[in-house]
Amino acid sequence: MSETAILKQYWGHSTFRPLQLEIIQAVLQGKDCLALLPTGGGKSICFQVPAMAMEGICIVISPLIALMKDQVENLNARGIKAVAIYAGMGKREIDILLDNCIYGPVKFLYLSPERLLSDLVRTRISYMKVNLIAVDEAHCISQWGYDFRPPYQQIAAIREIHPEVPIIALTATATKFVREDIVEKLLMTDPQIFVQSFARKNLSYVVYDLEDKYKKLLNIINQVKGSGLVYVRNRRETTEVALFLQRNQISADFYHAGVEKTERSTKQDLWKKNKTRVIVATNAFGMGIDKPDVRFVIHLDLPESLEAYYQEAGRAGRDGRRAYAVLLANESDRETLQIRYAESFPEVSEIRKIYHHLGSYFQLAYGAGEGIFFSFDLADFCKRYQLGVIRTMAAMKFLEHDGYLTLSENIFLPSRVLFLSGNEDVYRFQIENPGYDPLIKTMLRSYGGMFDHYAQIQESELAKRLRISWNDVVRQLNNLQDQGLISYLKQSDQPQLQFTRPRVDQLHLDTDARYINFRKKIQQEQITAVLAYSQTWTCRTAQLLHYFDEPGAEHCGMCDVCLTEKRNQDTEELHDKIQFDIITLLQNRLCSLDELILELKTGTDQDKLQQLRTLLDTGKIKTDGKNYYI
Repeated sequence: MSETAILKQYWGHSTFRPLQLEIIQAVLQGKDCLALLPTGGGKSICFQVPAMAMEGICIVISPLIALMKDQVENLNARGIKAVAIYAGMGKREIDILLDNCIYGPVKFLYLSPERLLSDLVRTRISYMKVNLIAVDEAHCISQWGYDFRPPYQQIAAIREIHPEVPIIALTATATKFVREDIVEKLLMTDPQIFVQSFARKNLSYVVYDLEDKYKKLLNIINQVKGSGLVYVRNRRETTEVALFLQRNQISADFYHAGVEKTERSTKQDLWKKNKTRVIVATNAFGMGIDKPDVRFVIHLDLPESLEAYYQEAGRAGRDGRRAYAVLLANESDRETLQIRYAESFPEVSEIRKIYHHLGSYFQLAYGAGEGIFFSFDLADFCKRYQLGVIRTMAAMKFLEHDGYLTLSENIFLPSRVLFLSGNEDVYRFQIENPGYDPLIKTMLRSYGGMFDHYAQIQESELAKRLRISWNDVVRQLNNLQDQGLISYLKQSDQPQLQFTRPRVDQLHLDTDARYINFRKKIQQEQITAVLAYSQTWTCRTAQLLHYFDEPGAEHCGMCDVCLTEKRNQDTEELHDKIQFDIITLLQNRLCSLDELILELKTGTDQDKLQQLRTLLDTGKIKTDGKNYYI
């Protein structure tokens, strides 16, 4: 089946977007590829279509669990078998999924980079018929990038297992330096590099430097028709801003990673269908959400890098129609950004202390804990040990780089159940234990395949059907697990922390101080670029293109800087025309003020009076108190 036929059959499109077909054909020829496509450029199609055209399974590495889950759900909905393995899953659950990848009809295996650290996963991958390795958000592999993830450094190990399999790396934002680093870190040989211009001809970039942001926010939303996105820094702000908009008769809702999954889906759907006009969100919102008709994206806080800003702002105007990317920033925001930067680099002694507190928090003995996952409540941890949240998160990133732990983002994992006994044993158990019979029957009727794989369940739904309390359902499930009949994995909505090596004491904790200084330098450069963008009075698009190694770009004519320049130029031309008309009139005769105002056809009365004063001040015309003359 041809690439276009696959696209039509599974995705319903007849044509590819720019560069997609060229990338797909390069992959099918067995070449390593690096693809830089802007937000909304259709990166996933570039590996999904060729993987469908080849025999075997495609392994996809992605750092964002929420995005992985969305893509898996989308593929399954299109009749393409896909599974995902990420932090928080049980060993048996992973075992079953990996078996399905080896022996079953699975076409896509999505893995979080932390999972590549597991010997179990690597061993099982060696038995798979892998047709392609896709690395999404590939900038995460580069230490020069804005979102470096240490576990991404492990990806090259897959190439050792399947050296003949091509690899495709995809990202929306990467400077030339980061591109070269990606190619080197992924051990690419003679890679085909595809770069779509970072220019967005329909997107008007605007920066406002003002104190009253809320007033301006209302003004923009009331002036620009259509749906929009408002990005804020933290979860508390999402609620505050959404309520403020609602009080001002604007249909708005909030979104962040802490919102329960079904509620998140509802919020997304209402916005995508334009039933909610504005979503106020943290940067957790937007990944994998394809809404082409977003007319404005407004940032109420300064981003930490131009890469992040370009990605988020780029969610506006994917339909090619005029859209606006607005940044509201003032001096206070610039100071806050510098403070956050300072907070992001704790001393080595602080990092050691936080590592020690983590061991105590999870009650781990020295030498224990390797490979164990824990649900991690950051707020509770910081409160218990009186730690700052920003410094704690920064310390954990450095501990991750040094190989002591990994930390995933907030994810919602629903409750899952797998029957460990066969049909006959379960039936015998029901007869011998009639008190559990209604729960077992209801589960088997409601959720399919529970003898073969973990099935997602809802305790509240089971309680409703059985007319018992939620606590009684949980108690019975725990009892069934204690008796070895089922494996019951309870739901979680917290980040997953894994100790990747046994706990060591503070004296033996080896912290890479040179790396901390290296990241400090890079982050300072990124912040400097953000501050320059928010303050420098040159074309915004040209600034962004220069940052992404597209120097010498023409001015866009659409951003606030270009429009101000055009207005100034138009005003200057208007004033020149009025002055020329005044002098032309006075060359022929004397004129009174009233006559001049009446006969001049260009500009307002105010413009005419202003230019008369200018000509008088420069001595080009004179007046006797009644008439004007040359």
